[in-house]
Amino acid sequence: MLFVRPARLSDLDAIAHMARTAQPVLHSLPHDRAALEARIALSEDSFRADVDFPGEEFYLFVLEDSATGRLVGTSSIVAAAGYAEPFYAFRNDALIHASRELHVNRKIHALTMSHELTGRSRLAGFYIEPTLRGDAAAHLMSRARMMYVAMNRRRFTPEVFSLLLGVTDETGASPFWEAVGRKFFGRDFKDIELASGGRSRTFIAEVMPAYPLYVPLLPEPAQRVLGEPDPSALLAYEIHLEEGFEPDRYVDIFDAGPVLTAQVDRTASVAGNETRTVREAAPATNLEGAAYLVASQRAGEFRCVLATLPESGKGAGMIAPLDASARAALDVQDGEPVRCAPLYRATPQTEDAYMGDAQ
Repeated sequence: MLFVRPARLSDLDAIAHMARTAQPVLHSLPHDRAALEARIALSEDSFRADVDFPGEEFYLFVLEDSATGRLVGTSSIVAAAGYAEPFYAFRNDALIHASRELHVNRKIHALTMSHELTGRSRLAGFYIEPTLRGDAAAHLMSRARMMYVAMNRRRFTPEVFSLLLGVTDETGASPFWEAVGRKFFGRDFKDIELASGGRSRTFIAEVMPAYPLYVPLLPEPAQRVLGEPDPSALLAYEIHLEEGFEPDRYVDIFDAGPVLTAQVDRTASVAGNETRTVREAAPATNLEGAAYLVASQRAGEFRCVLATLPESGKGAGMIAPLDASARAALDVQDGEPVRCAPLYRATPQTEDAYMGDAQ
C-alpha cells in the first residue's frame, strides 16, 4: 500500500536520487547532497516544532510503498514563501491606453515583477516516480499536503498557492525564458532554475526587468504559453482544481507557468474534513462507498492513505473500515480516530507519470 509520511534523514539517498533524476528539474530540492541533508533536517525540525504561526518552516513529505519500503514520490509545503527573501512572480496587469483626440481606448496586458505572494504558504516539490501507473498515487501525493494543513491550521496562512511547471519543449527549453529570461541572464533556463532555489533569490530583482513587459511586444510563442501548464503537469493542474485552487493573475517569473491560489477554508480537504473511528475490515471486504483520503497523526507523526469508505450521510455512521495494511500504514488500531476527506475524481485513469508543482 502507498502512504504519505514526513521525510527523514534516513531517506536522504532516495530523495537525492529523485532530485537528480527528476525532469523537469526540481529546484525546491537542491542537488547538492549537503544542502539537501540540511533541507531534510529543517523539515524534521519543522514537524517537531510547536508552531503558533507560519514562519521559516519547511515540510517535506515522501510517498512510500509499504510492501517494499521504497520511496516513489515527494512533495512539500513552504510555510511562508519568501520568509528570508521576497518571493518573486510576474503579475499580469491590464493597463488602459486611451486618447480622446484619437478615439482610442485599448486594454493592454503587461507583466510586472511582484512579490505580493511573499508570506503565503506554498505547495511545492511535487514528484511521482515514472514507474508508477494510474493517477491514484498522484492524487494521494498532492492532496495529502492539504490534509496536513487541515489538521494543523496554525502552521499555515489562510491563503495558499502553488506554482506549476510552465510549458517547455522536448529539450527542456522554455519559450518564455528564451523570449525574456535569457535576454537578461544570458544563461540556460535549467541553470537559473537550480540557482533560484524557489524564486526567492536577490539576484532575481537585480537582473530581471523592473518595468512592465508589454505582452503584445513578446514573441508569439512566449505569449501562447502565458499561464499554461506543461503537458506533464496537466494532471497536477486538475488535482489542484479539484482541491479548490483557482488560476490567479500571477505567472512564474521564469517559464510563465500558472500560479494557482486557494482560500484554505474553501478547499475540499478542509471543507469536507471529518473525524471517523477506525474499524477493522478484512482485505476481501467489498465495501460500497467512495474514495477517501484518510489521515492520522498518532504520536505527532502524520500519515495519509487512500481508502474506500462509506459515504457520509448514507446511514453507515462515522466509521472508517480499514484493512490491516491500511491500519499499519496509518499506524492506528481499531477504535482510534482518523481524519477523512472525500476524493472527487474529475479525470479518467491514465498510464502516464506526472510531475506538477515541481518547483
